Amino acid sequence: MTLRISLRNGEPVIVNGAVLRAVGRTDLVLENSATILRGRDVMKPQDATSPAKHLYFACMMAYIDPADLAHHQQVLLEKLEALMAALRAPEAKAVCVAFAEKIATGDFYQALSECRWLIGYETEALARLSPAAEAAPAPTPTPAA
Repeated sequence: MTLRISLRNGEPVIVNGAVLRAVGRTDLVLENSATILRGRDVMKPQDATSPAKHLYFACMMAYIDPADLAHHQQVLLEKLEALMAALRAPEAKAVCVAFAEKIATGDFYQALSECRWLIGYETEALARLSPAAEAAPAPTPTPAA
């Protein structure tokens, strides 16, 4: 199976754990199996700021760091359990189940796609809460004694 990847100038890519950076516009052709993740799909630890992003980061680490897979799988299970407990929407729970199935078969790259959906869902849900919080009337100050 051949995979062609086009990178912009300066765009990083992780191939089998090694971080590569494109110098100029670069096309790569992978002609065998490899663990590959483009820079735009890489999440830095400090960017994992929500439950769905924590799950994405843990999945990404399991994908790019197979040497510590047992640890990453444990973290994945903990993060997935916490997120499932917080979700109420059946559609979001179904995505979590699909994510878990991909993780169980070791298909971490495809599981990242499910995580991106969950991050979008989480972002929308939080955005719906923000206007409600802003629209709430301010508490009436009580006179000082």
